Amino acid sequence: MLAISLLALVLSPSSTFASVAQADSVVFTRHPVGYLALAIFTVAYLFVLFEEKLHLRKCKPVLLAAGLIWFLVAGFAALQGDTESANAALEHNLLEYSELLLFLLVAMTYINAMEERQLFDALRSFLVSKGFSYLSLFWITGVLAFFISPVADNLTTALLMCAVLLKVGEKSPRFISLGCINIVIAANAGGAFSPFGDITTLMVWQKGMIEFTEFFRLFIPSAVNFLVPAVIMSFAIPREPPQDAMEPVIMKRGARRTVALFLLTITTAVLGHNFLHLPAVVGMMMGLAYLQLLGYYLRLSFKRGVAKERRWAEAQQNTRLLDRLDNAVPFDVFNPMARTEWDTLLFFYGVVLCVGGLGYIGYLSEVSQVLYTDWSTTGANVAVGVISAVVDNIPVMFAVLSMEPDMSHGQWLLVTLTAGVGGSMLSVGSAAGVALMGQARGYYTLMSHLRWTPVIACGYVASIVTHMWLNAVLF
Repeated sequence: MLAISLLALVLSPSSTFASVAQADSVVFTRHPVGYLALAIFTVAYLFVLFEEKLHLRKCKPVLLAAGLIWFLVAGFAALQGDTESANAALEHNLLEYSELLLFLLVAMTYINAMEERQLFDALRSFLVSKGFSYLSLFWITGVLAFFISPVADNLTTALLMCAVLLKVGEKSPRFISLGCINIVIAANAGGAFSPFGDITTLMVWQKGMIEFTEFFRLFIPSAVNFLVPAVIMSFAIPREPPQDAMEPVIMKRGARRTVALFLLTITTAVLGHNFLHLPAVVGMMMGLAYLQLLGYYLRLSFKRGVAKERRWAEAQQNTRLLDRLDNAVPFDVFNPMARTEWDTLLFFYGVVLCVGGLGYIGYLSEVSQVLYTDWSTTGANVAVGVISAVVDNIPVMFAVLSMEPDMSHGQWLLVTLTAGVGGSMLSVGSAAGVALMGQARGYYTLMSHLRWTPVIACGYVASIVTHMWLNAVLF
C-alpha cells in the first residue's frame, strides 16, 4: 500500500512534482523523488545485510526496490515531458544484465555438470589422500584461485574453487567460511592484473587508458592484497586433516571431457572478445552448445558405456562403482542448469537496475565529480575501491571512465587496482562474493565476511602502498 501511494503521488499531475516538471534535470538529485529512490535502495540493502538474521533471501528486497526506483524515475521523467531517456537507460541496464545472466548461467551449468559427474568428489579424495591438512587446502585453493582468475575471470574461478572447497571441507563449516573469504580475495586480486580477469579491467583496457602489458605491473600489488589477509586468516584454520574423506571416488563418464569443454568455452569467449570484439557471453553460449552435444553423445552411448564400466568394476571387484551403475541414468544438461542458484541471478538483476536508476538520477556522477574535483587524485582513486565494496564496481568504474579525469598512467593503474580488489572488503562488493554466498549458503554469509573486513582492509592498504612504491615512476 505504501508503494502504491508513493507511485500515485509521483504520477499525480496535481502533486508538487508537477511544479518542477520543467526544471533542469540536475535538480533530480535534490528533489524528493531522488531522495526517495536513494532511501528505497538503502532500505533494500539493509535487508540484504541482515539476510542471515531475517532468513529473507537477498533477491526479494532488491527486486522490489528496482521496480519502485524505476517507476519513480520514469514517472518523474514523464512529468518533465521526457518519455524516451528513462526507457533508453533502462534498456541499457537490461542489456548489461542479460549478458551477465547468460554468462553466469553457462558458468554455473558447467560447475553443476562437473559436480554431477563427481569431478569435485574425486578431486577432494585426491587432495586428502595426499595428506593435506585444512591449512594446506586453504592455501592450495587460494593460490589456484589467484592464478586461474586472470584467465578464467574472477567470478568463474571463485565458483570453481568454492565447489572444490565445499567437497573437501564438508565436515568443517569454519573452514568453508574462511576458505570462501580467501577465495573471494584471491580471485579478485588475481583478476586485477589481467584485462580478462574482471569486467572493470576489460573496460579500462578497451577504453585505451592502459596497454595490455601494463596490467602486469599490478601483479606484485595484487599478490600483496591476497597474501596479507591470507596469512592472518591462516592462523584461524583447523590444523587436522579432513575427516571421512579418504574413500576413493571414481568419476562418471564424461567428467574429463566436461572440464576440457569448459576450458574450450573460456577460450572461445576470450578469443571472440579479444580479436572480434564480441561480447564474452557469445562465446559462453557457444560453450553451452558444446556441453549439450557432449550430453547427446553420452545419452546415445549410455548402455554401451555402462556395460563397459560394469565389466571393469566386476573385474576389480569394485562394489562402490557397481552400486552406482545400478542406479545410473543418462546425462541431461538441463538437470545441472535447473540447479543454478537463481537467488543470486535475481539479486544481480535487482542490483544492476537499482544502481542504474540511481545513475540515471545523477547520484553516481555527482559522487565522481566530488571525488575528482574536491579531493586529490590519489585519495579519489583509493575511495573508488571503498565505494566499490558497497556499490558494484562496474558502475563506479564506468562513471570514472565517463569523466575521463586527467590522470597519469600510475593513477589509472591505481584506480584499476582499487576497483578490482576493493570489493573484497564486503561479500556483496564483488560478483565473486555474491555468487559464493549463494553457492555456499549457510557457510559463507555477509556477516561471516564482515568479521574479517579489517584484515582485508590491511591487505587493501598494503597493495596500494606497494603499487605506489614499485611504480613510482609512472605517477
